[in-house]
Amino acid sequence: MTFSPPTRPFLSSKPELAASAILFGAPLDLTESFRPGTAAAPTRIRLVSDSLETYSPRLRRDLDRLAFADWGDLQLEGLTLEAALESVEAAISRAASAGFPLVLGGEHTLTLAAVKALARHYPDLLVLQLDAHLDLIEEYEGRRVCHATVMRRVAELLGPQAIVQLGVRSGTRQEWEFARWCLFCAEELALPQPVREQLVRRPVYLSLDIDVLDPAFAPGTGCAEPGGATFRELLEFLYSLEPVHVVGADIVEVLPAIDPADITAIAAAKLVRELLLLFGAACD
Repeated sequence: MTFSPPTRPFLSSKPELAASAILFGAPLDLTESFRPGTAAAPTRIRLVSDSLETYSPRLRRDLDRLAFADWGDLQLEGLTLEAALESVEAAISRAASAGFPLVLGGEHTLTLAAVKALARHYPDLLVLQLDAHLDLIEEYEGRRVCHATVMRRVAELLGPQAIVQLGVRSGTRQEWEFARWCLFCAEELALPQPVREQLVRRPVYLSLDIDVLDPAFAPGTGCAEPGGATFRELLEFLYSLEPVHVVGADIVEVLPAIDPADITAIAAAKLVRELLLLFGAACD
């Protein structure tokens, strides 16, 4: 597990090790099936973060008052998928021991490694997936472990009743049949009260695939799916999670090369800020 220092750290991140929130990049880009290029996302998201303020007017909190560190990017180039996921798992485990880990992808497959690491810290872990796609297929293009199968592997690890999927609007017939075994699955970004109560009672890992947004708000992603949430709707849903014990998160599948206006990267950067202030501040 080796990190490359960021060329430009995210906003007001601090170099101290005693941070309550840790940001790092996992530029994993080995199984993308349609349009590759997500390895460039962590660097681009950091770069465009300079367009934001450190203060969140909605949360009335400021990153300048949060002890958070940007560890840079994991060195994954040249590694096999198995070795890369082991590196992500080790990094998440180390970050979780210090505070709230937030991972910048990279492809969605990295979530499997993050869940493996956090499940050792939190045996009753739930996973909240915000995504256009179910990612529950058994095998895709000959791979059992890839961006399209990641939640199927998570279901094998934790059980399908540990998975809540929101914003989903794409999947095979077999995936939709399997999704009935999950704790909850819906196209809307909304939680029935019984499901919300379970989320409040247990530690939660939040996996945010940027394609949960409608392509109008996030055109820079590999497999855009029309009919998604607006950016405002996504933010409001995230704010509603403040009572939830979110113990880690990722933002994945940003593809900068096809979004020259940086609409998607800037959206991801603002989501990073709000997630750090929502859940990293709780550890401060």
